[in-house]
Amino acid sequence: MSGKRVLNEYESKRLLERYGIKTVRERVVEDLDQAMEFISENGYPAVLKVLSEKITHKSDVGGVITGINSNEELNEAFSSMKEKFPGEKFLIQEMCSGVEVIIGGKLDQAFGHVVMFGLGGIFTEVLKDYSVRICPVTPDDADEMIREIKGYRILEGYRNIPPANVEEIREILLKICTVMERENVVELDLNPVMVEKEAKVVDALIILGESS
Repeated sequence: MSGKRVLNEYESKRLLERYGIKTVRERVVEDLDQAMEFISENGYPAVLKVLSEKITHKSDVGGVITGINSNEELNEAFSSMKEKFPGEKFLIQEMCSGVEVIIGGKLDQAFGHVVMFGLGGIFTEVLKDYSVRICPVTPDDADEMIREIKGYRILEGYRNIPPANVEEIREILLKICTVMERENVVELDLNPVMVEKEAKVVDALIILGESS
């Protein structure tokens, strides 16, 4: 990673917000009192995460606790995190519902910036159900990306899953190409983005190139 800059989750989302991409409500906290202050303003359910430039895959090391629904659960979660990650800061955020999608991008040596879209979770990891385009993408390109994945039917609404706002996904795909080109992004991973009436980035990792 020599010469490149890895943005932590909070920094990555602030960069996205500068380009009009919505993210979940969240706050960087160092102690339980600060976390409780966020809860008093935003309520439960909540998610607690470790925030560190040294930890890019938080779930792999037990750095994410979801479904926190009470003060007692928050106290337990915070105590566990402080013990596991001493000296680190933490991120507390609202918990969103909706269809889980993933949006990624990278700087390819042959093609330049490319953007990827797929359903999150098992659909991306196991079924390899995703679409890819070279930036910049047009609105028609973005619509094709969304509709060509095998799991598109889920975005339309399926059984007890409400339909996702596909227009919001399209807007993110268009904006991501702009972010990558203007900010010299070499790698970008928005996973997950939760989509219902709105599309909100829940977790993000951005790596900038040498000149940024």
